Amino acid sequence: MRFLLLYATQRGQAKAIAEEISEKAVAYGFSADLHCISESHKYDLKTETAPLVVVVSTTGDGDLPDTARKFVKAIQDKTLPGDFFAHLWYGLLGLGDSEYTYFCNGGKIIDKRFQELGAQRFYDTGHADDCVGLELVVEPWINGLWAALAKHFLLSKGKEGMNGTLTMASNASRTTDPVTPELLHIESQVGLLRLDDSRRKDAEVLEQNAVDRGQSNTLVLDFEPSLARSIPPLSQASLNIPALPPEYLQVHLEESFGQEESQAPVTSVDPIFHVPISKAVQLTTNDAIKTTLLIELDISKTDFSYQPGDAFNVICPNSDSEVQHLLQRLQLTDRREHCVILNIKADTKKKGAALPQHIPEKCSLQFLLTWCLEIRAVPKKAFLRALVDHTGDGAEKRRLQELCSRQGAADYNRFVRDSRACLSDLLLAFPSCQPPLSLLLEHLPKLQPRPYSCASSSLFHPGKLHFIFNIVEFGSDTTAVTLRKGVCTGWLATLVESVLQPNTGASRADGEKALAPEISISPRATNFFHLPNDPSVPIIMVGPGTGIAPFIGFLQHREKLQEHHPDGHFGAMWLFFGCRHKDRDYLFREELRHFLKCGILTHLKVSFSRDAPVGEEEAPAKYVQDSIQRHSKQVARVLLQENGHVYVCGDAKNMAKDVNDVLVEIISKEVGVEKLEAMKTLATLKEEKRYLQDIW
Repeated sequence: MRFLLLYATQRGQAKAIAEEISEKAVAYGFSADLHCISESHKYDLKTETAPLVVVVSTTGDGDLPDTARKFVKAIQDKTLPGDFFAHLWYGLLGLGDSEYTYFCNGGKIIDKRFQELGAQRFYDTGHADDCVGLELVVEPWINGLWAALAKHFLLSKGKEGMNGTLTMASNASRTTDPVTPELLHIESQVGLLRLDDSRRKDAEVLEQNAVDRGQSNTLVLDFEPSLARSIPPLSQASLNIPALPPEYLQVHLEESFGQEESQAPVTSVDPIFHVPISKAVQLTTNDAIKTTLLIELDISKTDFSYQPGDAFNVICPNSDSEVQHLLQRLQLTDRREHCVILNIKADTKKKGAALPQHIPEKCSLQFLLTWCLEIRAVPKKAFLRALVDHTGDGAEKRRLQELCSRQGAADYNRFVRDSRACLSDLLLAFPSCQPPLSLLLEHLPKLQPRPYSCASSSLFHPGKLHFIFNIVEFGSDTTAVTLRKGVCTGWLATLVESVLQPNTGASRADGEKALAPEISISPRATNFFHLPNDPSVPIIMVGPGTGIAPFIGFLQHREKLQEHHPDGHFGAMWLFFGCRHKDRDYLFREELRHFLKCGILTHLKVSFSRDAPVGEEEAPAKYVQDSIQRHSKQVARVLLQENGHVYVCGDAKNMAKDVNDVLVEIISKEVGVEKLEAMKTLATLKEEKRYLQDIW
């Protein structure tokens, strides 16, 4: 029995889940016709008679994944009749993160439009929350899917023999998952966490695993749990572990004979530009908590173009030291220059197995690990399960089984997901684990380019492109001695180390040659964070820390426009900026003073979160949302009476959410309406592209 299975993915999560559904379907007597939602030439919903299953991720703060944009644009055609999809039965699983304002919005957009066009659900929609662990919803949703599909086929076709399939699917749902298969409109989060936890305790059966490992219960209790070790009750529990993912890649390493390789992958859909770094400046003092750098790229010899507010991708490699360590750990150091030859295993049980598109033909092993694979990716449970079979030590094997099991969900979240553990951490924690290269290629995702906001205007800096970033540093449970740097920011910082200038305002003479380092960049397909077409419209900009980047471009652009049109009418420009310390990380202080003095910037409101008030002065606003609150009447007037625009750039999980809440409060208070009505007003501003967010 065939069903159509579509996925809309940004970073591969929805695709991996759809592939899992496809592989499990066979065991329940179903056949999944699996496609990316962007492959519209391979399916036709207008004539589809089989049930449809859709897995949809969400990117940014409620944005559709790039792969779904064309599909959604097509179904949002206002000329489509209300019964356009009346023949279609579907089940939808949305992926999101409840720490963002618009949770699971990608799935909700498609779900809502399907309903408007007459489609009917044969299975209730699931909303999986990455904040608490996607698997808390994904696993029971998949387990309940088979009974729902069987019931649909039974009711719609009434074929003989379906009763057996229905019974098999129903029993599978009951025996493999403690959560009810109906899953009436799952919303994940805390309620399901409690449900899962209480039933997990009921299901646990104490065993003598600790004794088997030659340890007494008393000794085990003395230990703290870690990535490598558990404590009771988990260490003594019976485990439900996932099925072993089918292997599908065959890898050969052949000696190369001096073939030239490009310095960046050639698998990008967008054009790639190789551009030199012409300047690098440290914007913060040496005692600042975070180090912020500005890099200037010379794009004068390319046709790369941008508008203020645009973002672009930097194509970055993995850390050379981490790659060398991985090669050494896999005992492949002496073969790092060998060509990697990939084929699909002839006897694979993986349905629709295909060669990874992000790995170029006949690239070297060193190149593959440096430019193609996200070796810092947090390992999914399927990867942990696959590693079990390549681990020799019994205790280590058991711990890997725990981490990928249903009973070990809390430990997986704590020691793998939340700790951002990666493959190197696992190999360090489990010395007897020796996975083949093919397993890495099957489970590690593509090394993604990193997006950055343009921090300049091409009118102000012709032939140049500026961007800024914090050098990201974070610890690791397994490498506590040294801090890890972000993949891209650490690489960029090292690249410009020898030519970095302090923030003195000095610049090199015009005749001086551009710096030697070159990087590869590509344009972003979905740029929307732009100034209003009408320059008389007032705008409010909210950008603490490096979130100020696009607004420097806005202000530079506006200065040039006003120079060219001295008699023009230009709207007010508000900037709410925030940092920790006035004297350490107040980015672009002199530039902002200049814009304020020239009248380009009408209002500048700066908050310092770590500085104590001096003397008798009023305590300054601590965060940007506090500063916005203090100017609630002016903010409400700009947005509601003057048709202004508000732009928010920076941290999504905290700042953007807090700013959103403050705007709701301001609208509610100043207009005198209930909070729900204020939320609707803000949603309307977003639909009208007057409330724009560039957040991460």
